[in-house]
Amino acid sequence: MTATKRLYLDHAATTPVRPLARKAISESWGLWANPSSPHAEGRVARANLERARDQIRTILGWSGDVIFTSGATEAIAFALTRSTADAVFVSATEHDAVHRAAPQAYFLPVERDGRVSHDALTGRLAALAAKQPLVAIQAANNETGVLQPLDQLTPIVRASGGLMFVDCAQSAGKLDLPDADMIAISGHKFGGPPGVGALLVKNLAALKATGGQERGYRAGTENLPAIMGMAAVLDGNRGWLERAADLRAHLDGAVEAAGGKVVAREAPRLATIASYQMAGVAANTQLIQFDMAGISVSAGSACSSGSLRPSHVLSAMGWDETAASEVIRVSFGPDTTRADVYRFIEAWKRIRK
Repeated sequence: MTATKRLYLDHAATTPVRPLARKAISESWGLWANPSSPHAEGRVARANLERARDQIRTILGWSGDVIFTSGATEAIAFALTRSTADAVFVSATEHDAVHRAAPQAYFLPVERDGRVSHDALTGRLAALAAKQPLVAIQAANNETGVLQPLDQLTPIVRASGGLMFVDCAQSAGKLDLPDADMIAISGHKFGGPPGVGALLVKNLAALKATGGQERGYRAGTENLPAIMGMAAVLDGNRGWLERAADLRAHLDGAVEAAGGKVVAREAPRLATIASYQMAGVAANTQLIQFDMAGISVSAGSACSSGSLRPSHVLSAMGWDETAASEVIRVSFGPDTTRADVYRFIEAWKRIRK
């Protein structure tokens, strides 16, 4: 008997490395020299590094600088710990990496739909009256897919003389970049290799230099193969997102019809991410059952899914501990099909019974 092929629905954690990235990485092994070396081999490596940097700028439509990092987590740490700001504000639903990097930050509460309100941001900034605040707000939440109203929030930050930092790990390559002073991206979220990302900086004067490579803002030899792999797949091909939105809408309706609840149902959400509550069934139990059925999903962020504590994102949105502990996340990739959604729904119904 042929084993049933596994179904991967955890693309928000990491998505498979695309063939274009593999090809670019394979070709890059011939560029083994250090890009900082002045000899001929080093100059060739440097030329390819800068070509990848320019490619990323062009595809993303970014006119500022690109500092390569080991991923979004490092880019986040750079922005929050090495900016010139005198106070840091973060939304209550930010990724754990943001909260770890800025443990003393002032929290911005969110509404029940997961979005930071105009009034909440205005009030917090006015109450502290910092000379140059740094405000960190995700573009798309990694657990719920909720999209923040950045076009409304950024002008408030700018009016206060502040800097806007946006974590675009989930949205880069899928949505246009927001107007921000600094942006974090992560290669393995859009088909590049793991272990590479970048901090996009509009004006380097907003960061304190520490010496080393990357224009003196990050020490360490650049990972040229991974960088070239990341640049190769950041191609702006978003044709599959319309199909993902249709799949997600179909799944939302089917889960509700089966007695489940859609998290942040009324909020604008990234088409590739959704979270669902199966009342009365713990998320860990669901994960085991789905895994036994050959389906890979997650509970909250993959970076903290091994923790037994409730999701801080759902808690900030007003979910009680019991309900929050019954929520799982489903996330699509370019190859997710309608048949995959049907398979997930049938498994959901069996597990709920």
